Amino acid sequence: MWGFKFMPIYFRTTPLREPFTFDSVGNHWDQEEIRRRDGYPIYHYLQSEHGTGEIEIQGKNYLLSEGQGVFIAPGVRHCYRRKSREWFTSFATVTGLMEDFIAKLVGNRDVIFIEKNIGQEIAKLLTAVAEKFSAPPIDAKMLSTDCYQFLMYFMDGIYSGNTADESAYKKYVKPVIRRIETDFDADLTVQELCASVYITPQYLSRLFTRFVGCSTYEYLMRHRVNEAKKYLLSNPKIEIQEVARQVGFNSASHFIAIFKKKTGITPMAFREGQA
Repeated sequence: MWGFKFMPIYFRTTPLREPFTFDSVGNHWDQEEIRRRDGYPIYHYLQSEHGTGEIEIQGKNYLLSEGQGVFIAPGVRHCYRRKSREWFTSFATVTGLMEDFIAKLVGNRDVIFIEKNIGQEIAKLLTAVAEKFSAPPIDAKMLSTDCYQFLMYFMDGIYSGNTADESAYKKYVKPVIRRIETDFDADLTVQELCASVYITPQYLSRLFTRFVGCSTYEYLMRHRVNEAKKYLLSNPKIEIQEVARQVGFNSASHFIAIFKKKTGITPMAFREGQA
């Protein structure tokens, strides 16, 4: 038998507060046969570590050799089984307050196959994530960053895996995302965010569109709306105007308009619907 140190599956036990996070993760898993007639309820990734598996998706069969993986959208019917005597896998499922945005990030593709060169990078990331789960307390923000990095591997034409792309993301996009997630309640503007990394608004928005799938402004608004959802649910008596102020909007009317644009309902209707 292959010389793995076996590791269990780790499940998220903390409240869902981050834009993206891992709902479960595991590696070095002695994979049994799985059949999901109704698919998995959230995005799911499976990668062959050792041996070969066969996966059937929407009536078509594919082989997963060592290092190859597949990313599957929610609700997509699939099953998989070992084809070699031993088959060990890594896997992860992802969720978050911006879970509905993942489809846009991956180009609305139901199935994405990953080849060995990228699979090796993903395997290292999942190993690091599993180690973080195994040694609480868990840093939820760090795991959210890891999850976003994980999702980058599946973005449609956005992430190519080369050094220039990685450098641009780390130098310009990542610091701005961190600033938005830390200071979303301040009077942030796109111009200020650009100035913090010394590039023009046009260039920063191009980078955001390339790496994140939306403009800088769009990301800022989405994050504020998701933070507003937390306030609305955890503080049922707080005034809408105060919620707007807490998440960085100067006026309640602007907040309501943005919230409705992003969710399809008003903040009050959202609160009432969750009661």
